[in-house]
Amino acid sequence: MTTSTIVLIAAVAVVAVVVIAAIAWVARNKRTQHRRVEAGDIRDKAAEQSHKVGQREALADETAAKARAAQAEADAKAAHATGLEHQAQIRRSDAATARDEVNQEFARANKIDPDTEFDDTARPESTTRETARESSNGKQGPPAMHRAR
Repeated sequence: MTTSTIVLIAAVAVVAVVVIAAIAWVARNKRTQHRRVEAGDIRDKAAEQSHKVGQREALADETAAKARAAQAEADAKAAHATGLEHQAQIRRSDAATARDEVNQEFARANKIDPDTEFDDTARPESTTRETARESSNGKQGPPAMHRAR
């Protein structure tokens, strides 16, 4: 082989290496550019989804705030109801005490009155104030007090 053939082969080999390197470089640049475009598309979609997720988070926060407000209102109403129940219990107790005192006064009056034939123990509990007022002798006996047993 002659020197010119060796030089020619070497030159072709160098050109082939340079062409292959250039093709590889161009392919790498295209792949990098394609990846950049693809990453940009993914980022755009993620930003759009991020906005939607932000709206969902805001809606969830608003709903949670409404739930806390409703719970606070329910707690306040429950506390008010408990207070009213306590007040009703106190008033029932006071009324029962007052009823007992009134009944004792009627019993005392019946004991003192010589014309009264009223027997406190024989009186049915279903007698009402109106029935006692409408009695034939016109004397008023103690009103019946219904008690829970």
